Amino acid sequence: MRVTPRRLAVGMSLWIPNLFSGIRVRRFSDDWTSAVVELHVNVFTRNYVKTAFGGSMSAMTDPYYFMLVMHQLGRDYVVWDTRGEIEFLKPGRGVLTARFEVPREKAEELRERARGGAKVLEWFETDITDAAGDVVARVRREVYVREKRRVTQAAAG
Repeated sequence: MRVTPRRLAVGMSLWIPNLFSGIRVRRFSDDWTSAVVELHVNVFTRNYVKTAFGGSMSAMTDPYYFMLVMHQLGRDYVVWDTRGEIEFLKPGRGVLTARFEVPREKAEELRERARGGAKVLEWFETDITDAAGDVVARVRREVYVREKRRVTQAAAG
C-alpha cells in the first residue's frame, strides 16, 4: 500500500504518542511541501499552571520537516531529524497550530548539496500559534540529509 499524504496524516493522528498527546495532523499537501499540525490543550496535555506542556509543543513539531524532505527526495536519501530548539513566548491555551513548509526549491537545493554522499544539515523554523493567531512559541528543527551509499557507489562505479 502506497503512503499518500492523506493516509500519513490519519496514521500520524492515530499513532499512540500523538493520539494521547492531543496532537492531530490536519494535512500533508499532495506535493509534500507543507503540513499542518494541531495540539489540543486539555487535562492530559497541559502543565501545572494549566497551559500547554512544553514537551507536547516540542512533540507536535518533531517529525514533520524531515518527513516533508524525505517524501520529496525519495528513497535514495537518508533523512533524519537531528535537533530541535524551542523558545516559549507566551502561555499556550486551547488549540495550537504549527505550519510546516519545505518548498520544492529547498528540497532540490538539499538534493544537490547531498549529491555524492555529502552530509547536509539544514535548519527549518516555524511558529506555534494559538486560535487568535498569536505566536506562542518559535521552533527550530535541524534536518540531516545524505545520499545513500548505494547510490553514491553506483554513480562512482
